[in-house]
Amino acid sequence: MILARLRDPYFTHRHRRTLHVMRVALALCITFGIIQLFTIPHSGWALVSTVMVMGNLPHIGGVLDKGRQRLLGTILGALWGLSLILLPEHIAILMPLGSLLGIAFVTWFTFSKRYGYGGLMFAITLLLVVGDGTHDLSVALWRSFDVLLGTLVGIVVTMLVMPHKATDMLRFMLADHLDHMARLFHAHTSATSAPDLDTRELLKRCSGLLIQQRGLVDAIHRERRLRRGELDDLISLQRRMLSTIELLLETHWNTRAGHERIDAMQGLRDQQHTLARNLGTLAFQVRTGHPVDVDIAPFDLQRHAELAGSAYGEDGRKLFSPSGYLWLNRELARLSSALIERLGDLERLPSRRLRKRAQHHGLQAPYRDQDRTPHQGESDDREPS
Repeated sequence: MILARLRDPYFTHRHRRTLHVMRVALALCITFGIIQLFTIPHSGWALVSTVMVMGNLPHIGGVLDKGRQRLLGTILGALWGLSLILLPEHIAILMPLGSLLGIAFVTWFTFSKRYGYGGLMFAITLLLVVGDGTHDLSVALWRSFDVLLGTLVGIVVTMLVMPHKATDMLRFMLADHLDHMARLFHAHTSATSAPDLDTRELLKRCSGLLIQQRGLVDAIHRERRLRRGELDDLISLQRRMLSTIELLLETHWNTRAGHERIDAMQGLRDQQHTLARNLGTLAFQVRTGHPVDVDIAPFDLQRHAELAGSAYGEDGRKLFSPSGYLWLNRELARLSSALIERLGDLERLPSRRLRKRAQHHGLQAPYRDQDRTPHQGESDDREPS
């Protein structure tokens, strides 16, 4: 029971801060135990490396991406430093000049790129290895070993101890974002919506979720679950949906005639409420690992063409606002359909493991098809998804 809870993605996501603190503390204890047991020289750098590679990244993909850059930067920096140490000692200018040129080249190569952390580790490791320029090869080797040891301990603990995946973070953030957008759209279309709903605060949360999803792209790509292009499409569609909802929320009628024309359009409110419910259903399916199966009917603008196109104000001037308002609704429905289609194309989005655990959190009825073979692309409960 305890083991199942520790592998539960809902549990690890809800308590990700506490679990990350526990992982960092455990990794430090393991590193400290190793360096004490084997009496490793210059062992302080192993502890520093453990903390730096785990940092504030609670998910596997982030640590793998950061750890990979750290390992690569450490190895290259150590090799460059060792090569400088082996140079003739009587030419004193070679070591500082070689160090400066190496750091300058790596800084130029990684400038404004996602490998900037690897470049930083190259510079730090190089300076650690060359030290004060005494050409002490044993010190350089031990310092390099310490950095590699701490990095490897951080990676192993993150992957094995109550692992939290960036892909799961994206899933839950996407579901939360869909829920928020459904509430915002429902608040716009329903006259009986909760009066205490702070749409401004909800819009701020939506924007924050999009920013956080964008920050997970590299980590998710490192977990080999989704490709960058797929992630970019999902985030782009969400951003455009949110912009459309924001425009709808900011819609103000300059004349009473335009407002009356919208109210007179039979079936429009029903379509809007159905779309809001569909967004909520989509959020549920994403959160619980179900295959995406939501059908959004396109907004039929033609049925309202007469009311939208022949609206005139009290001054006799034609009103264009009803047509624009209808177009925004149609665009939101179109973008929602595009997002559903894109999610449906992701073979590894459905998760049998998530559906099994969802009942323990009150998200769905007890799971009945325990013996069913997962569909193609579904995650089996025997392996983390």
